[in-house]
Amino acid sequence: MNMQEAAERADGIVQETIDSVEPRLRWNHGPSIDKVCADLKSDALGAGSVRRRVAIMTIVSEQRRGSLLGVVERGWKSRGYEITSVDTDRELPAIYAATPEGFRMSVAVAGEGQFFFSITTPCFAESDVADPKTLPNTPHREGGYPQRPDIHDDFWSAPTPPPRT
Repeated sequence: MNMQEAAERADGIVQETIDSVEPRLRWNHGPSIDKVCADLKSDALGAGSVRRRVAIMTIVSEQRRGSLLGVVERGWKSRGYEITSVDTDRELPAIYAATPEGFRMSVAVAGEGQFFFSITTPCFAESDVADPKTLPNTPHREGGYPQRPDIHDDFWSAPTPPPRT
């Protein structure tokens, strides 16, 4: 596998995670970061890893944040991903996980309650890396990253705890 193939796998994992959330979240890509790793077994080609990021543009109320974190955690576990750490900080909680192949991901709540998904690939053979092919479901926004969430959702933005099922 090379860095481009790893990036495509990472994009698939992120998309699978987002698609598993109902009601649907609105999102945009964050900047992709490629970095050089130590050479793979002294191979002259070199190696690198890729980090992909997604910013959730849906406003998730404080009362619904735990529910969204729980949906993501259960989804990752059901796909055989290992939960490697949980940050239970009241203001900025996060969940970290890894795939059996060594892709490392997180879902984190940041400033103003915004959710971010991030995934970093293991080191693979160095190659050019294209932007993600998956199309976000919100319009492109001008300005620096991150843009703050601005899309109301009747479920995720509700100022009450979710109904018990």
